[in-house]
Amino acid sequence: MIIDTLFSETFRLASGVLLNLKSEHLPQLPAPQAGKAYMLYAHVPFCESLCPYCSFNRFLFDERKARLYFSSLREEMRMVAKQGYTFDTLYIGGGTPTILMDELVGIMDLARDLFGVREISCETNPNHLDDRLVDLLAPRVQRLSVGVQSFDDDLLKRINRYERFGSGREILERIQRTAPAFNAFNVDLIFNFPGQDEASIDRDLRLVMESGATQITCYPLMTSPSVRRSLEKTVGNVEFSREAALYERIVETLSSVFELSTAWTFSRKGKSLIDEYIVKSEEYVGVGSGSFSYLNGTLLVNTFSLQSYQRWIGERHAPIAGKRRFSRVDQMRYRFMMDLFGLRLDKRQWQRDFGKPIEQCLPLELLAFEKAGAFAENSSEAITLTPRGRYLLVVLMREFFSSINRVRDQARRAVQASESLYKPDTRLSNAKI
Repeated sequence: MIIDTLFSETFRLASGVLLNLKSEHLPQLPAPQAGKAYMLYAHVPFCESLCPYCSFNRFLFDERKARLYFSSLREEMRMVAKQGYTFDTLYIGGGTPTILMDELVGIMDLARDLFGVREISCETNPNHLDDRLVDLLAPRVQRLSVGVQSFDDDLLKRINRYERFGSGREILERIQRTAPAFNAFNVDLIFNFPGQDEASIDRDLRLVMESGATQITCYPLMTSPSVRRSLEKTVGNVEFSREAALYERIVETLSSVFELSTAWTFSRKGKSLIDEYIVKSEEYVGVGSGSFSYLNGTLLVNTFSLQSYQRWIGERHAPIAGKRRFSRVDQMRYRFMMDLFGLRLDKRQWQRDFGKPIEQCLPLELLAFEKAGAFAENSSEAITLTPRGRYLLVVLMREFFSSINRVRDQARRAVQASESLYKPDTRLSNAKI
């Protein structure tokens, strides 16, 4: 437990520096590099209700604002295409991407036309799992991911999900009807909510294994200051002292039917993995308000303001409002974390990419992981993780995403006052779809 806390606190401090963004409006993305593969992420920031644990850029759904937003989103995609970017993979997140199905389908079809996208992953909510979703998305989407978080009715009520999305039993039945239509169907669960005991976790795992899902992602609760304050009002104080034991319980329970494909994603044995963009693609372009891009060692953040987003797109400017340039060592640390989160670091590929063996690049990081008992293999070819090492990567990723959430908190506070007076510009409402 002491080493877990040490890793957590050290990484929290480091990521606080790493993700200290510089406010700066950039009128366009950097040009793509020849021969490099990129992934496209599109953000849809509208929700029917706002969950207290979520730090993503999101707004309560208003159909007029949402349709204007989708029009701007299509324009931004065209601007990215004009710069010469192509993508094999599109990941659509939110918010709730399926909030307007006709607009979502338009985004998917445009992405295929503009960029040659061949694989689409999309998020949704349990109440959207119906026949219309299957009819429209099954021919277009290779991986559908539904945010369940828990099947526990009491917890769903406390986190403001029961009334909107239904009971745990109703959610399970919707998944069982919908999952067979998709090549990969992922269910998101969150563990370590305040008051969430082992019996509740065990029931969640039993039900998700009965759901027909081909993938299960079990996230630890990831907080930022705003999330912690919101959770304290609804479910109680967040504690991390039992997180490791809960993670071990999850791995042990799911391993009979599923196998780990990342430190917190489980794939049904015999099924191919379609993973989330953070693991599959080292560099990616984000479109939409509040999206992130990672290009050429620089993190770029689109404005969280719907007003600024629409204005800049109307002026044919990229909606980038902040950036952070990573040093060479920071890029190495980021790559080290992401590769190990994916459970294997290829040392030969590392040397090809960075020009030096990893032992010369990150000697102190390797020593710390070695001393912590994190490595199952550390050969001339690869590094793999022990169960202890997998949990340490969960800790690091939890802190990394918590730091990202703090960036979102800061961005949201900066635009909160102006957004309350937001009157959308209708100039893009008739833009070509």
